[in-house]
Amino acid sequence: MPLSEASISATDPVAPDDQRPAVPLGKRVRRLVMQLGPSRLAATILFLVVAILIARFSWQMPLIDAAERALYDARATLMAPHVEQDKRVVLITYNDETLFNTGIRSPLDRTLLANALGNIDQMGAKAIGIDIAFDSPRPDDEVLKTQLRAMTTPTWLAYAEQASNPNTIFYEQQKFLEAFIADVATDKTKPTSVLFQTDDDSVIRKWPGRPKNLPPLMSNAMAPVDPAFGNFQGNIRFLVPARAAKGQEEPVFSNIPIDSFAIPMDDQTRAAFAEGIKGRYVLIGGDIIDNDQFNTPLSRFLDPITGQHETMIGLEVHAHMLAQQLDNAWSRPLAGPVLWILAFLIVLAGGLTSLIDLRARWVALAFLGQMAFFIAFPFWLQGRGVDTTTLPTFGWAIGWLFGYAAVGTAARTVGSRQRAFAQSALGKYLPADVAAQIMRDPDQLSLHGERRNIFCVFTDLEGFTKLSHAVTPETVARLLNEYLDRLSDIVLDHGGTIDKFVGDAVVAFWGAPLSRPDDGPKAAAAALAMYEAGEKFRIDMAEGVPPLGMTRVGLHVGDAIVGNFGGEGRIQYTALGDAMNTASRLEAANKALKTGVLISAEAAARSDRDDLAPMGRVTLRGRAQPVDVFSPRPDLDPEQRARIAAMVAAHTADDKNVYVTCATAIQAEFGQDPAIMFLIERLNNTKNGESYVLS
Repeated sequence: MPLSEASISATDPVAPDDQRPAVPLGKRVRRLVMQLGPSRLAATILFLVVAILIARFSWQMPLIDAAERALYDARATLMAPHVEQDKRVVLITYNDETLFNTGIRSPLDRTLLANALGNIDQMGAKAIGIDIAFDSPRPDDEVLKTQLRAMTTPTWLAYAEQASNPNTIFYEQQKFLEAFIADVATDKTKPTSVLFQTDDDSVIRKWPGRPKNLPPLMSNAMAPVDPAFGNFQGNIRFLVPARAAKGQEEPVFSNIPIDSFAIPMDDQTRAAFAEGIKGRYVLIGGDIIDNDQFNTPLSRFLDPITGQHETMIGLEVHAHMLAQQLDNAWSRPLAGPVLWILAFLIVLAGGLTSLIDLRARWVALAFLGQMAFFIAFPFWLQGRGVDTTTLPTFGWAIGWLFGYAAVGTAARTVGSRQRAFAQSALGKYLPADVAAQIMRDPDQLSLHGERRNIFCVFTDLEGFTKLSHAVTPETVARLLNEYLDRLSDIVLDHGGTIDKFVGDAVVAFWGAPLSRPDDGPKAAAAALAMYEAGEKFRIDMAEGVPPLGMTRVGLHVGDAIVGNFGGEGRIQYTALGDAMNTASRLEAANKALKTGVLISAEAAARSDRDDLAPMGRVTLRGRAQPVDVFSPRPDLDPEQRARIAAMVAAHTADDKNVYVTCATAIQAEFGQDPAIMFLIERLNNTKNGESYVLS
């Protein structure tokens, strides 16, 4: 291994970095080779060879391959073409409403399909692909078979075999499927392969292989394919919809329920429906919850509209592949020799960077330039139509770091600086709850104010001020420490940051300095847990001290300025802004609304909880904008919460008859629940969804 930077420069005159002359890079390399000696030089070369191998073959290495896939998914998502709706392909699907209406779930209603095919066949489609495996019998098989034999439009039936799909079809099903297809096959009705290829993490990224024993792949079968790409196995080009308006988007492919085409049609009706079918490729299959759903690169990130990690039905995957084929948008992989050259140059760059003897700002510039290359170059290639499913971008970074460490000690110097920086920040700036996370990843720490979207929680213990005047200071300290310990543990266990303690109140937030996808659900779970811990605390402390009230909790999400504030002598990592103020007002509103936990509508929407009951619309003290509030009520069953929600909705819609009916029933059922009874009282004193003003 190389000598340390100190021993390399031991003979240099000691001078400040900005004053000492720079040593030419070539001279530093020669000096390093001379000082290493044969054994250490051999070890360094071996280390560099390992670095090159990692920079070339990281896709085939355990653990690293997961990072490569994640980076590819980011490239595929961010560089995906944003398109208007593709008028060449239309999806016709069985959805959950279809299954409910037909009362048939599996196998799917074949009479419905036969009727739809009969109409679609007369509408001028280019081709029809049916992604439904007819691998088990139904009483209406003959109806469908008759229609399939009569098709005049090229129609392709899904085929799968046990050898290539052992987890989806068994031997008897395959035999039935083969017999079914053989019975309906004509020069227009033929089988097609619906085989997909998923990676080890069950994500579809590439076109599948085409085993010779299988019929043509659906995309290849339905539309002409360039023979040069007949066995293309590169990345699937997934498209994303162009935003039609703020918060709205038109799907890439229109998706129409099959019921619309299965109704009896006269010529005029059929002509009207034909406008959406004529000249298009029609794909028929299921769009059913928890069935035939696949993860794609787009699934890794939250959908901007739904806020969920969205999966894609198999039929839509076929549609994306078909559109890619129609556009002739075949990606080109980088040749093997090019990848070898890039791996060598990147490791060499890491090694040489460790020996740069320039002023700190130029070293930083060189470092940042190379980091920008690692980040931007793969995205640029993806945008230029290069297949980056085998591009070892994470391997490049590791190879660069290995080269940097093998040739010099700059990497260790940077590492020690990062650790010293984090340790200093932890001791001087940050609360203890993020210490372990920042030590693991110092780059996540921000020592300047920044705007972040955070979930804010305020708590307050009712009656503690009165208690503090009735017992000794030692008892106050003991009780307060016990109480704050319980609530602090809940915040930390749920991944939150403790902002401060204000007497018996706890202020915490989620989303800074580290942001996680599940901040909302964890913050909501912590809010309820803190309330429950407060209830348990006052029961545990009941003997020997005056009675304590409930712990009131408020939760809101919004933008806040997060950073270090306080001046030179006293600096605290905290959050400032309207989101914090709103959470504080929500906590205080619990007393008036006779609740224990109040969650704003914005936080409730991102809480991923199904036990929230609406508590109406209120104008918080000192605020002008009304807020819809919710309270977690796990003690109620779903029907009870639904009735409360229906009552509030009727009030908002000014549906007096429904509201009175709901309120009367709920009042009789929840006569002993002060929060719900006061909700009804507030609703009776307002109208048309007006807010109740808290004075």
